[in-house]
Amino acid sequence: MKKLLPLAALSAAAILLPCLAAAQDGNVIYVTNEDSNTVSVISGTSNDVIATIPVGKRPRGIKVSPDGSVFYVALSGSPKCPPTMDDDVCEQMEADKAADGIAEVNAVTHEVVRILPSGSDPEQFDVDWNTRRLYVSNEDIHIASVLDLDEGEILMQVPTGLEPEGVRLSPDGSLVYVTGEVDSDITVIETAAGNELARIGVGLRPRDSIFTADGSRAFVSAEFGTNIAVIDVDSHSLISEIPLPEGSLPMGLVLSPDESTLYVANGRGRTVVAIDLASETVTHSVEVGPRPWGLAMSLDGSTLYSANGPSDDVSVIDVETFTVISKIPVGETPWGIVVGPAPR
Repeated sequence: MKKLLPLAALSAAAILLPCLAAAQDGNVIYVTNEDSNTVSVISGTSNDVIATIPVGKRPRGIKVSPDGSVFYVALSGSPKCPPTMDDDVCEQMEADKAADGIAEVNAVTHEVVRILPSGSDPEQFDVDWNTRRLYVSNEDIHIASVLDLDEGEILMQVPTGLEPEGVRLSPDGSLVYVTGEVDSDITVIETAAGNELARIGVGLRPRDSIFTADGSRAFVSAEFGTNIAVIDVDSHSLISEIPLPEGSLPMGLVLSPDESTLYVANGRGRTVVAIDLASETVTHSVEVGPRPWGLAMSLDGSTLYSANGPSDDVSVIDVETFTVISKIPVGETPWGIVVGPAPR
């Protein structure tokens, strides 16, 4: 069922509309601020925050439509339970299940149009813009939910590895990869029928995955494994592991437009690194701030953006020089980050 927000909960779109002019000719960066329950909107031209949008509790995963007109945000009423917290302690904490959902936000007016059902404790998700299906990880109940965006309904739920997090669609939309943090595996789901095709073992605590454009390879970040798993997609098999420098805790992943380089955010390792995929070696590293998690790239491939949770900012990285050229203050505990075209 669709849940519509009361008018009082919608953002002041009329006040924010003039700010959109600053981003009309470039990219727009959207950042989820987990502890301030907002999304920061950043102009890719000026690197200024042009709007702050209240969206709901604990926003984390975020995706923007190809035309930039709408974006979606995963909201969760579950308490924050870091890996260092005992499971028994976490289970005693109060959860607000009514706050779980996927917020649909109009990128022009900055209005939260509706809150879609998501299953329990949604964390990350991906969207097939052709079929209008959204695939979301439900971390606390170890499943992935499939949502029909037009109907606003959950179509099916598929069991995954324990504590699913990262969700990524293959380029042709036929497969979904869901990382299982506790089981250190990837659940491979066939989108046509919602069937599990395979489980692929990877390094400890996998966080994110990304496919090459032809869908033949995928890369998976293993936070506690300190490496990147390389997957042969057709055979559902691990074919190699790329080691990262000592202290790395790999999380968010981005591929360069020519797919020669994989960029990795290293969480509490404080760095973003560049991996040459031909040699499978780290070629560049830059310190960006405490716990970079979300990582995104400008549409022209010239700039990287990392969401640095504890310092409440976003680092702007020039790809050519591999240096931090700016830091942008945002909300509390930035988590997810995505780049889209300026809405028209």
